[in-house]
Amino acid sequence: MSLRAFILLMLGLPLVVLGSVAALGQRIILPEWGRDYVLRFALEAPAGPLALPGVAGPKDPSRPLVVIDAGHGGRDPGAVGTDEAGARFAEKDITLAIAKALRAELLKIGTIRVALTREDDRILALADRPEMARQLGADLFISIHADSAGDADGVGGASVYTLSNEASSEAAARFAARENNADRVNGLVVTGESAVVSTILVELAQQRTQDDAAIFASVVLREGAGVLPFVTQPKRSAALAVLRAPDVPSVLFESGFVTNDADRARLTTPEGRQAYAAVLARAIRIYFARRAGEEG
Repeated sequence: MSLRAFILLMLGLPLVVLGSVAALGQRIILPEWGRDYVLRFALEAPAGPLALPGVAGPKDPSRPLVVIDAGHGGRDPGAVGTDEAGARFAEKDITLAIAKALRAELLKIGTIRVALTREDDRILALADRPEMARQLGADLFISIHADSAGDADGVGGASVYTLSNEASSEAAARFAARENNADRVNGLVVTGESAVVSTILVELAQQRTQDDAAIFASVVLREGAGVLPFVTQPKRSAALAVLRAPDVPSVLFESGFVTNDADRARLTTPEGRQAYAAVLARAIRIYFARRAGEEG
Protein backbone atom coordinates (compact mmCIF):
# COMPACT_ATOMS: atom_id res chain seq x y z
CA MET A 1 0.00 0.00 0.00
CA SER A 2 1.33 3.38 -1.01
CA LEU A 3 1.70 6.19 1.50
CA ARG A 4 -1.08 8.19 -0.23
CA ALA A 5 -3.49 5.25 -0.01
CA PHE A 6 -2.68 4.73 3.67
CA ILE A 7 -3.38 8.38 4.48
CA LEU A 8 -6.70 8.31 2.60
CA LEU A 9 -7.70 5.17 4.48
CA MET A 10 -6.92 6.68 7.86
CA LEU A 11 -8.83 9.88 7.04
CA GLY A 12 -11.81 8.10 5.53
CA LEU A 13 -12.25 5.36 8.12
CA PRO A 14 -13.86 7.60 10.79
CA LEU A 15 -16.31 8.96 8.17
CA VAL A 16 -17.28 5.43 7.20
CA VAL A 17 -17.90 4.50 10.84
CA LEU A 18 -19.98 7.61 11.49
CA GLY A 19 -21.97 7.04 8.31
CA SER A 20 -22.69 3.45 9.26
CA VAL A 21 -23.89 4.45 12.71
CA ALA A 22 -26.13 7.14 11.26
CA ALA A 23 -27.61 4.66 8.78
CA LEU A 24 -28.55 2.41 11.69
CA GLY A 25 -30.24 5.32 13.48
CA GLN A 26 -27.77 5.33 16.39
CA ARG A 27 -26.35 8.35 18.18
CA ILE A 28 -22.75 8.75 19.25
CA ILE A 29 -22.41 10.81 22.43
CA LEU A 30 -19.23 12.75 22.36
CA PRO A 31 -17.45 13.91 25.54
CA GLU A 32 -18.85 17.17 26.77
CA TRP A 33 -17.57 19.27 29.66
CA GLY A 34 -20.04 19.16 32.54
CA ARG A 35 -21.45 15.66 32.03
CA ASP A 36 -21.57 13.35 35.03
CA TYR A 37 -18.60 11.32 33.87
CA VAL A 38 -16.39 14.37 34.32
CA LEU A 39 -15.11 14.03 37.87
CA ARG A 40 -14.38 17.16 39.82
CA PHE A 41 -12.51 17.15 43.13
CA ALA A 42 -10.63 19.70 45.19
CA LEU A 43 -6.94 19.14 45.49
CA GLU A 44 -5.77 18.91 49.10
CA ALA A 45 -4.20 22.16 50.16
CA PRO A 46 -0.52 21.89 50.95
CA ALA A 47 0.25 21.54 54.65
CA GLY A 48 0.86 24.86 56.31
CA PRO A 49 3.78 25.69 58.53
CA LEU A 50 4.13 23.63 61.67
CA ALA A 51 2.39 25.22 64.68
CA LEU A 52 5.15 25.62 67.24
CA PRO A 53 4.44 25.49 70.97
CA GLY A 54 5.11 28.41 73.26
CA VAL A 55 8.35 28.62 75.23
CA ALA A 56 8.21 29.20 78.98
CA GLY A 57 11.01 30.39 81.24
CA PRO A 58 13.70 33.05 80.82
CA LYS A 59 13.31 35.46 77.93
CA ASP A 60 17.03 35.29 77.20
CA PRO A 61 17.30 33.24 73.96
CA SER A 62 20.84 32.20 74.89
CA ARG A 63 19.50 30.10 77.76
CA PRO A 64 19.25 26.37 76.99
CA LEU A 65 15.91 25.16 75.66
CA VAL A 66 14.40 21.75 76.47
CA VAL A 67 11.50 20.42 74.42
CA ILE A 68 9.47 17.80 76.28
CA ASP A 69 7.34 15.44 74.22
CA ALA A 70 4.44 13.63 75.90
CA GLY A 71 4.07 10.44 73.87
CA HIS A 72 0.85 9.45 72.10
CA GLY A 73 -2.37 11.45 72.59
CA GLY A 74 -5.82 11.91 71.10
CA ARG A 75 -7.20 8.75 69.57
CA ASP A 76 -3.86 7.05 70.21
CA PRO A 77 -3.90 6.03 73.91
CA GLY A 78 -0.60 4.19 73.82
CA ALA A 79 -0.18 1.42 76.37
CA VAL A 80 -3.15 0.80 78.68
CA GLY A 81 -3.05 -0.73 82.14
CA THR A 82 -5.82 -1.80 84.51
CA ASP A 83 -5.67 -1.92 88.29
CA GLU A 84 -7.37 -4.41 90.61
CA ALA A 85 -10.49 -2.24 90.77
CA GLY A 86 -10.82 -2.31 86.98
CA ALA A 87 -9.77 1.32 86.45
CA ARG A 88 -7.95 1.87 83.16
CA PHE A 89 -4.88 4.06 82.81
CA ALA A 90 -3.70 5.24 79.39
CA GLU A 91 -0.10 6.02 78.54
CA LYS A 92 -1.11 9.27 76.82
CA ASP A 93 -2.42 10.68 80.13
CA ILE A 94 0.55 9.48 82.16
CA THR A 95 3.11 10.95 79.78
CA LEU A 96 1.36 14.32 79.68
CA ALA A 97 1.20 14.50 83.47
CA ILE A 98 4.92 13.68 83.79
CA ALA A 99 5.78 16.21 81.06
CA LYS A 100 3.93 18.97 82.91
CA ALA A 101 5.54 18.00 86.22
CA LEU A 102 8.98 18.11 84.59
CA ARG A 103 8.27 21.51 83.06
CA ALA A 104 7.34 22.85 86.50
CA GLU A 105 10.57 21.50 87.99
CA LEU A 106 12.70 23.02 85.24
CA LEU A 107 11.03 26.41 85.57
CA LYS A 108 11.92 26.39 89.28
CA ILE A 109 15.60 26.26 88.31
CA GLY A 110 15.13 29.60 86.59
CA THR A 111 17.81 29.28 83.93
CA ILE A 112 16.25 26.80 81.51
CA ARG A 113 13.60 27.47 78.86
CA VAL A 114 10.95 24.80 78.31
CA ALA A 115 8.40 23.89 75.62
CA LEU A 116 5.93 21.00 75.43
CA THR A 117 5.02 19.44 72.09
CA ARG A 118 1.48 19.06 73.40
CA GLU A 119 -0.29 20.43 76.47
CA ASP A 120 -3.60 18.63 76.00
CA ASP A 121 -5.07 15.40 74.68
CA ARG A 122 -4.22 15.69 71.00
CA ILE A 123 -2.41 13.48 68.53
CA LEU A 124 0.73 14.64 66.77
CA ALA A 125 2.49 13.09 63.81
CA LEU A 126 5.72 11.38 64.78
CA ALA A 127 7.71 13.54 62.38
CA ASP A 128 6.26 16.75 63.85
CA ARG A 129 7.49 16.07 67.37
CA PRO A 130 11.27 16.26 66.78
CA GLU A 131 10.68 18.83 64.04
CA MET A 132 9.21 21.18 66.63
CA ALA A 133 12.43 20.86 68.60
CA ARG A 134 14.51 21.54 65.50
CA GLN A 135 12.53 24.61 64.46
CA LEU A 136 12.64 26.00 67.99
CA GLY A 137 16.40 25.51 68.10
CA ALA A 138 16.19 23.18 71.12
CA ASP A 139 19.28 22.07 72.99
CA LEU A 140 17.67 18.87 74.25
CA PHE A 141 14.62 16.81 73.27
CA ILE A 142 13.01 14.36 75.70
CA SER A 143 10.16 12.10 74.61
CA ILE A 144 8.34 10.56 77.57
CA HIS A 145 6.62 7.20 77.30
CA ALA A 146 5.32 4.28 79.36
CA ASP A 147 5.31 0.66 78.26
CA SER A 148 3.20 -2.48 78.53
CA ALA A 149 4.35 -6.01 79.22
CA GLY A 150 1.05 -7.60 78.27
CA ASP A 151 0.37 -10.64 80.42
CA ALA A 152 3.97 -10.99 81.57
CA ASP A 153 4.34 -10.85 85.35
CA GLY A 154 7.01 -8.91 87.20
CA VAL A 155 8.20 -6.81 84.27
CA GLY A 156 8.78 -3.25 85.41
CA GLY A 157 11.21 -0.39 85.68
CA ALA A 158 12.33 2.62 83.67
CA SER A 159 14.81 2.83 80.80
CA VAL A 160 16.38 5.46 78.56
CA TYR A 161 16.61 5.07 74.79
CA THR A 162 18.97 6.86 72.44
CA LEU A 163 19.08 6.59 68.68
CA SER A 164 20.83 3.69 67.00
CA ASN A 165 20.54 2.55 63.40
CA GLU A 166 20.73 -0.97 64.72
CA ALA A 167 18.55 -1.89 67.69
CA SER A 168 20.62 -2.74 70.75
CA SER A 169 18.47 -5.74 71.57
CA GLU A 170 15.50 -7.70 70.32
CA ALA A 171 13.30 -5.91 72.86
CA ALA A 172 14.49 -2.54 71.61
CA ALA A 173 13.78 -3.59 68.03
CA ARG A 174 10.21 -4.57 68.90
CA PHE A 175 9.70 -1.31 70.74
CA ALA A 176 11.00 0.69 67.76
CA ALA A 177 8.64 -1.15 65.40
CA ARG A 178 5.65 -0.42 67.65
CA GLU A 179 6.45 3.29 68.05
CA ASN A 180 7.36 3.86 64.41
CA ASN A 181 4.01 2.39 63.31
CA ALA A 182 1.98 4.68 65.57
CA ASP A 183 1.06 7.06 62.74
CA ARG A 184 -0.17 4.29 60.44
CA VAL A 185 -2.23 2.71 63.18
CA ASN A 186 -4.00 5.99 63.76
CA GLY A 187 -4.57 6.93 60.16
CA LEU A 188 -1.91 9.60 59.84
CA VAL A 189 0.53 9.69 56.95
CA VAL A 190 3.92 11.17 57.72
CA THR A 191 5.48 12.64 54.59
CA GLY A 192 9.00 13.80 53.97
CA GLU A 193 10.58 11.49 56.55
CA SER A 194 13.03 8.89 55.31
CA ALA A 195 12.82 5.50 57.00
CA VAL A 196 16.58 5.44 57.34
CA VAL A 197 18.89 8.42 57.57
CA SER A 198 21.16 7.39 54.73
CA THR A 199 23.23 10.37 53.68
CA ILE A 200 26.74 10.69 55.00
CA LEU A 201 26.29 14.35 55.93
CA VAL A 202 23.28 13.65 58.09
CA GLU A 203 25.04 10.72 59.73
CA LEU A 204 27.99 12.95 60.57
CA ALA A 205 25.68 15.57 62.03
CA GLN A 206 23.92 12.91 64.06
CA GLN A 207 27.09 11.49 65.51
CA ARG A 208 27.69 14.54 67.69
CA THR A 209 24.09 14.71 68.84
CA GLN A 210 24.03 10.98 69.54
CA ASP A 211 27.15 11.33 71.67
CA ASP A 212 25.51 14.17 73.63
CA ALA A 213 22.32 12.15 74.01
CA ALA A 214 24.30 9.20 75.34
CA ILE A 215 25.96 11.47 77.91
CA PHE A 216 22.59 12.78 79.05
CA ALA A 217 21.17 9.24 79.29
CA SER A 218 24.05 8.28 81.56
CA VAL A 219 23.37 11.27 83.81
CA VAL A 220 19.69 10.30 84.06
CA LEU A 221 20.60 6.78 85.16
CA ARG A 222 23.11 8.05 87.69
CA GLU A 223 20.73 10.59 89.21
CA GLY A 224 17.90 8.08 89.25
CA ALA A 225 19.87 5.31 90.95
CA GLY A 226 18.26 4.46 94.27
CA VAL A 227 15.32 6.78 93.53
CA LEU A 228 13.60 5.15 90.58
CA PRO A 229 13.53 1.44 89.69
CA PHE A 230 15.17 0.64 86.36
CA VAL A 231 15.03 -2.42 84.16
CA THR A 232 18.06 -4.61 83.67
CA GLN A 233 20.36 -2.83 81.21
CA PRO A 234 18.34 0.40 81.30
CA LYS A 235 20.51 2.28 78.80
CA ARG A 236 19.24 1.16 75.42
CA SER A 237 19.27 2.22 71.80
CA ALA A 238 16.81 1.71 68.97
CA ALA A 239 15.95 3.10 65.54
CA LEU A 240 13.14 5.28 66.88
CA ALA A 241 11.69 7.82 64.45
CA VAL A 242 10.99 10.34 67.20
CA LEU A 243 14.73 10.55 67.97
CA ARG A 244 15.90 11.25 64.43
CA ALA A 245 16.45 15.01 64.66
CA PRO A 246 20.02 15.19 63.35
CA ASP A 247 20.98 18.35 65.24
CA VAL A 248 19.17 18.03 68.60
CA PRO A 249 20.37 15.60 71.28
CA SER A 250 17.32 13.39 71.85
CA VAL A 251 16.34 10.65 74.28
CA LEU A 252 13.21 8.65 74.91
CA PHE A 253 12.51 8.14 78.60
CA GLU A 254 10.52 4.97 79.19
CA SER A 255 9.10 5.78 82.62
CA GLY A 256 7.83 2.31 83.48
CA PHE A 257 5.18 -0.28 82.72
CA VAL A 258 1.48 0.47 83.11
CA THR A 259 0.94 -3.29 83.47
CA ASN A 260 3.17 -3.43 86.56
CA ASP A 261 1.39 -2.67 89.85
CA ALA A 262 4.33 -0.89 91.49
CA ASP A 263 5.18 1.13 88.36
CA ARG A 264 1.55 2.05 87.81
CA ALA A 265 1.23 3.31 91.39
CA ARG A 266 4.12 5.71 90.78
CA LEU A 267 3.02 6.73 87.30
CA THR A 268 -0.54 7.56 88.28
CA THR A 269 -0.01 9.55 91.49
CA PRO A 270 1.25 13.14 91.86
CA GLU A 271 3.91 12.00 94.34
CA GLY A 272 5.17 9.30 92.00
CA ARG A 273 5.27 11.58 88.97
CA GLN A 274 7.12 14.17 91.04
CA ALA A 275 9.88 11.64 91.66
CA TYR A 276 10.32 11.15 87.91
CA ALA A 277 10.28 14.90 87.29
CA ALA A 278 12.83 15.60 90.03
CA VAL A 279 15.29 13.03 88.67
CA LEU A 280 14.99 14.27 85.09
CA ALA A 281 15.26 17.92 86.14
CA ARG A 282 18.47 17.26 88.09
CA ALA A 283 19.92 15.37 85.16
CA ILE A 284 19.06 18.21 82.79
CA ARG A 285 20.62 20.83 85.06
CA ILE A 286 23.83 18.79 85.40
CA TYR A 287 23.97 18.09 81.68
CA PHE A 288 23.76 21.77 80.74
CA ALA A 289 26.21 22.75 83.48
CA ARG A 290 28.75 20.31 82.02
CA ARG A 291 28.18 21.62 78.52
CA ALA A 292 28.64 25.21 79.68
CA GLY A 293 31.90 24.22 81.35
CA GLU A 294 33.19 22.52 78.21
CA GLU A 295 32.25 25.45 76.00
CA GLY A 296 33.73 27.95 78.44
